[in-house]
Amino acid sequence: MTKIHSKTLEDLEFHIVLQQVADYCSTEPGKENVLSIVPYTKKLKVEKELLRLKEFKVSLNGDNRIPNHGFEPIFKELHLLEIENSTLEVSGFRRILSISETTRNLRSFFKKFEEFYIELNSFSEKVQFTALIAEEIQKVLDKYGEVRDDASSELSAIRRRLVSVKSQINSSFSKALSRYSQADYLDDIRETVVDNRRVLAVKSMYRKKINGTVLGSSKTGSIVYMEPQETLEFANELSNLIHEEREEIKRILKALTEYIRPYQSILKGFQKYLIKIDTLYAKAKYALSINGILPLLAKEKRTYLKDAYHPILLAANNKRKEKTFPQTIELAPEKRIIVISGPNAGGKSITLKTVGLLQVMLQSGLLVPCDPQSEFCFFERILTDIGDNQSIENHLSTYSYRLKKMNQFLRKCNSDTLFLIDEFGTGSDPELGGALAETFLEVFYEREAFGIITTHYTNLKLLATELPHAVNANMQFDARNLAPLYQLQLGEAGSSFTFEVAQKNGIPYSLINKSKKKIERGKVRFDKTIANLQKERSKLRKTSESMKTSAQKAAEESKQLEEINSRVQEKLESYQELYDANQKLISLGRKFDVLSEKYFNNKQKKPLMEELFKLVMTENSKRKKIAPKEKKAVKKKKHEVKQEVEQKVAVIRKKKRKEKAEAKKVPPPKPKVALKVGDRVRMIDGRAIGTIDTIEKQKAKVNYGMFTADVSLIELEKV
Repeated sequence: MTKIHSKTLEDLEFHIVLQQVADYCSTEPGKENVLSIVPYTKKLKVEKELLRLKEFKVSLNGDNRIPNHGFEPIFKELHLLEIENSTLEVSGFRRILSISETTRNLRSFFKKFEEFYIELNSFSEKVQFTALIAEEIQKVLDKYGEVRDDASSELSAIRRRLVSVKSQINSSFSKALSRYSQADYLDDIRETVVDNRRVLAVKSMYRKKINGTVLGSSKTGSIVYMEPQETLEFANELSNLIHEEREEIKRILKALTEYIRPYQSILKGFQKYLIKIDTLYAKAKYALSINGILPLLAKEKRTYLKDAYHPILLAANNKRKEKTFPQTIELAPEKRIIVISGPNAGGKSITLKTVGLLQVMLQSGLLVPCDPQSEFCFFERILTDIGDNQSIENHLSTYSYRLKKMNQFLRKCNSDTLFLIDEFGTGSDPELGGALAETFLEVFYEREAFGIITTHYTNLKLLATELPHAVNANMQFDARNLAPLYQLQLGEAGSSFTFEVAQKNGIPYSLINKSKKKIERGKVRFDKTIANLQKERSKLRKTSESMKTSAQKAAEESKQLEEINSRVQEKLESYQELYDANQKLISLGRKFDVLSEKYFNNKQKKPLMEELFKLVMTENSKRKKIAPKEKKAVKKKKHEVKQEVEQKVAVIRKKKRKEKAEAKKVPPPKPKVALKVGDRVRMIDGRAIGTIDTIEKQKAKVNYGMFTADVSLIELEKV
């Protein structure tokens, strides 16, 4: 049995979660099984259950949905099989056949898709199975659940005789009906049925005219119902045959019962298996409704809840279409005790219950609503002290009851324990109760237990600061609007905002001021200091977020400016090159214009040719001065590029010639195989192998594991 006490489950309202899960069950035995769920005692068992549940949840949104698991329970039939010489009814055999076939279908399905349903297939294979039960029942019952004509040779002969006799009855009755109708001995309704026998509706004045037996009359006495003599003998034979048929069916069912009786334990296994499948189905449907996931399972003692929701609160808020605030909290060896403080109605108790309820759910084989990167370990014991603990039955006050609980905590608490205490130390004198609570907390700390407590006591907040492996936390509070933010902040204690909340609720300031004077000035200053620290932290957080946003914007703008500057620089360089080239051409043009004008004026060719030659030599000398070595390198580079291009062209030409040659002798195409969902395929001439998820309009969605792709069917081949 589990070491987690039923009072812990009650404090955490685990029964409400189970009721919500049970509502998704398809069968009554499934609901009863869900409502009886308790946390597992062995870690390996709960891990297997969680993996099975994860596979079942995935199937609800996939194409390969798990077949229907609905069934009618066979508790009555199993009980009868334990009684010697008992006989099952036809309806009982129908239920047994249904359970056998449903079990067979599920086992076959999980075996077929064992790559996807690893744990479910492994679980199903452990069920002892035989097809002999279903086969023997199917020899006796037809697909409509009735006893077959060929269930025995005697029954077959009886039913053939029944058909013959019924035919003779109908034939003889029809002749009598026709004869007496023509004689006008019958009433307008002509015939009716009395005691499952066809009778003539004879006018009472003509009853002596008809040979037959009177079986009744109308209320007024004007009509007499008579069975004609022609059908009487056949009717008696029919009654005898019906009795014989009934007796033969009893004998067949008796024999079938005796055949199935040795398989009681197997049938119990079938029903137990289907109840378990119904339980997994309900858990999976519930997980979808709360977005439950399987978190990381830690080997060491560490619990990290990221964006975790209280499932009951989440379901209620979803119905009301209200927002639910997630919480992030961590318990680890270096911070194994968390002391949460803050104002009332700020969310302390909900945070405490969220941690406890999700832990219990996970250890009971349920998926939990949190971020997939959350991490859970397993605790041997979970101890809780939550809510109004006044015990009317034992005449104990709240404080007496809480002391009794603390005594249990002290006896059971160890390094494998998670304790959750709400409003720690309350119920007695604040000074004395606080001191005792402080001592208890020190003992829990020395025992290396993990735990979360909520409190308003200052001494407990100070103790959490002093202990190396304990940490303060507070529920954030908007001091300006005096409204809770429902966000947990680790690392600092929280103010109760007692006087601030009182002022908001209309308590006169004079009374609040008078109250402040009645308590020690140091406590007021301490609480006020904590409140001011929370305000400053809130401001710093907002400023930090604002600065982060500004820094991101500045970085993006800087990057954009660098890109623009780079593009502008490139354009300027290209414009400069273009400008220099144009200036050079303009200079040459001017020189040429001057020579042209001289020649126009003096018509002397020799000076013109000398000047032109001189101009060309000058430009060539500039070229040599600029890059004597570069020119050689460029020439070499051009030669290399030319060779490389020629080689590539040669390769391309060779490839084209080869393709043309192959095109002439194309081998016959491979026979095309009709593809279906679930086939393993790859693209023609491709290597990656995937599985077809869906087929629609000659296109298939292929799942390659890390990604999916839409591919035309003509581009795929079956592997």
